[in-house]
Amino acid sequence: MNTKAEYIPGACNIGPSEIKARKIFAIYAGVFSIILIALLVAFHADKIWRLTTFIPLASFAVGFQQWYFKFCVNFGLRGVFNFGNIGKTFSVEQKENFKKDRIKAWKMIITGILFGLVTAVLLYYMPI
Repeated sequence: MNTKAEYIPGACNIGPSEIKARKIFAIYAGVFSIILIALLVAFHADKIWRLTTFIPLASFAVGFQQWYFKFCVNFGLRGVFNFGNIGKTFSVEQKENFKKDRIKAWKMIITGILFGLVTAVLLYYMPI
């Protein structure tokens, strides 16, 4: 894990300000997911509605990964990085580094989608 605030292709593309923003997003998405699940169960909503938890759960998973890995999916797909204040980005100049970033970003997206899908399907089949 990178402990210094520096760009590492395919591993770290955001600094402390951006990491904090991803942490806040992940926490809000997680809390929203829990509240949604609790409401669906408390109001005995039709089981099909439990599948709607996919979106906040996948969002939580991607947000958590961005926070944990210090890597922004959006930046990775666009070929930019930021270690300063939020809003200013710098381009990744080398194609090989951009390729590593895109691979990392897609892995994180796929992992988030799988987490959201598996969790939503498990909730669907839970007998509560």
